[in-house]
Amino acid sequence: MKTKTNFALLGLISILAHPLQAEDHKYLKAFPKAAKGMTRYVIELPHKNRGEESAFKVELIVGKVLETDGVNRMFLGGKLETKPLKGWGFTYYEVAKLGPAGSTLIGVPPGTPKVEKFIAGPSQLIRYNSRIPIVVYVPNDAQVRYRIWSAKPENMIAPEK
Repeated sequence: MKTKTNFALLGLISILAHPLQAEDHKYLKAFPKAAKGMTRYVIELPHKNRGEESAFKVELIVGKVLETDGVNRMFLGGKLETKPLKGWGFTYYEVAKLGPAGSTLIGVPPGTPKVEKFIAGPSQLIRYNSRIPIVVYVPNDAQVRYRIWSAKPENMIAPEK
């Protein structure tokens, strides 16, 4: 267990969330299907007991795989919005528009090969809840990735000054 916690503390390697079928989770039927031009991603978190969940957070990261020059740092504009699911008390997340892409302006040496790379756009840190799926709607050309963050079990004492 300690190994898992330490690994999570470093921020798990981004894992691609997979679109799921409606029968995969009992609460998924409450969420609407993706609108035209959008894809619904569903993240089912590993089970934790209620007392354990407060030590974890989930970072949602929306982005695209783009061809880059391999030198400059790129980023995407956009906004990840939290939406209420009326009548259920659940929330879901939506990015209506992703982009435009921006980058730093470092000179690229001639002959530098192009590199395909995941470019992150908006992200959000949300609470961990293993009983309800995390549902994210994004444009068809986007991807949803996530990381699970964890806290150490002991608290630090702040010094008085």
